[in-house]
Amino acid sequence: MKAELGRILNRIGALKFGTFKLTSGEVSPYYIDLRIVPSFPDAFKRICDFYLAVIKSDIEADGFDRIAGIPTAGISFSSIIAYHLEKPFIYVRPTERKHGRERRVEGILLPGDRVLLIDDLITRGGSILKAAEAVRAEGGVVTDAVVLLDREENGKANLAKDGIKLHYLLTTSETAQKLHDIGAITEDQLDTILKQAKRK
Repeated sequence: MKAELGRILNRIGALKFGTFKLTSGEVSPYYIDLRIVPSFPDAFKRICDFYLAVIKSDIEADGFDRIAGIPTAGISFSSIIAYHLEKPFIYVRPTERKHGRERRVEGILLPGDRVLLIDDLITRGGSILKAAEAVRAEGGVVTDAVVLLDREENGKANLAKDGIKLHYLLTTSETAQKLHDIGAITEDQLDTILKQAKRK
């Protein structure tokens, strides 16, 4: 799966080099854009399969009651995952609605429900932590989160401090090495990603 993911990311052009501002506010010399994945149906299907494999191997099926998507990239993946696992799907809004029920969590969430959070990747963990806060504020329980990629910039440790275990398929160091192995990125580009991961 790890090698195949590297090939998929290369084929759809998901990895870019330059200067990018991340959701965390950090500046990065590379960017992995997983938001484009649903635009490639075959890649989307395979990547959802990868998520399912991670969940089935790392988390017991009865270990959570609902699946929550984190805006925006996590929502497309999590809805498919919930469908295949036959689990209720909810999603967390970036901000509280100013009309209707004025909630940050959309869907049915009951007090005590154990919620598995799904996002595309993690840098510092801020988006996941905010989503966990919103779910907990409405009575949900959050102990696990799943992402496709860990950028290795302290996100896993930051989640652990909040009682959330991170599950992922690949680190960006592993991804970069896979891409280098197949000739998709140069030695300099590999070094760029590895140096960023070591900045922790």
